[in-house]
Amino acid sequence: MKLKFLLMPAIFMASIGSISAAQSAEITWRMPAAISEGSFFYKNFMERFAANVDIITSGKLKIQPFGAGVIVPAFKVFEAVQDGIVDAGHSTPSYLVNQDPTNAIFASFPGGMGGEATLHWVYNGGGEKMLQDFRREKMGLHSLVVGIGTSEILAHSNVEIRTTADFKGLKYRTSGAWAAVVKENYEGVPTVVPGGEIYTLLQRKGVDAIEWSTPGANLSEGFHEVAPYIILPGVHQPSFLWEVVIKAEKWDALPEQLRRQIEAAAKLTTYESYAHFGHADVYAMAEYKKTKVEIIELDKAVVEELRVAGREWARNKAKELSANGDDTMQKVMDSYFAYQTNWSENSGYLVTDNK
Repeated sequence: MKLKFLLMPAIFMASIGSISAAQSAEITWRMPAAISEGSFFYKNFMERFAANVDIITSGKLKIQPFGAGVIVPAFKVFEAVQDGIVDAGHSTPSYLVNQDPTNAIFASFPGGMGGEATLHWVYNGGGEKMLQDFRREKMGLHSLVVGIGTSEILAHSNVEIRTTADFKGLKYRTSGAWAAVVKENYEGVPTVVPGGEIYTLLQRKGVDAIEWSTPGANLSEGFHEVAPYIILPGVHQPSFLWEVVIKAEKWDALPEQLRRQIEAAAKLTTYESYAHFGHADVYAMAEYKKTKVEIIELDKAVVEELRVAGREWARNKAKELSANGDDTMQKVMDSYFAYQTNWSENSGYLVTDNK
């Protein structure tokens, strides 16, 4: 009995030590992306997020990023997380629009908000919470916004595009809501390929035109080297959103403090990457002007027609879903459009440097 009492403190201290070690043990997540390793997006989103997580969690969580195709194909990231093949994944709602058009409201669409307004809606207007509820309910996933972008380039093109009539029969690499609008409204021929395949497709004239991302991101891909026209503005994708998804039960099992730290890393990544986009974009536009590429700016009437078409597409899809008993898209869209209207009507006080 005496020996037992003498040993108890040692046993107690050993158990405390093992608990402490377990609590401080590193967690490693394998996280594939829907983008190629080494690309502008990969560096700006994936590598930045992995670094921020490591710093903010003091190394408790390690993110191992993988480019598209290394573990899973570019368009299968969400499914890979659902199936438990990987711990987390980084992709965009744009690639899920065909499964559920609600994704288009989060991904952006013709007639949607620009990047600055989108940032505010996501983090202060309830957008991220709506996305998280939507992912959890429909896919069993927890979502973290990790990347919001500036406006994209409408097209790098082998042919001139000046009016909506020019989209008829146009073989066009695109995705999401814009692909549906091009096909349904203008008889275009959209096709979707991963980002890493676009340059070759455009160079070999497998398509007439492509859209991928912002001026800065596209400059790094070299699309202007193989197509003679750049079409602006990016009305098809005024902004865009990328997210990291984790199985809901895996997320819920994490200690609360670690969850808060990962959330902080995600938000930091979004703000840092957005600033990087803007910086790279204005530099890229200056570089494009030094090349032989012709920059075509669509007339305001054409831009407005595309905006109206995009909004009508979204409204019609929401009505279809509501008629089938699912009003999620309608609720998200109402929040989105209300925020857009308020921003448009009351942000005139802002000074913009292109006026």
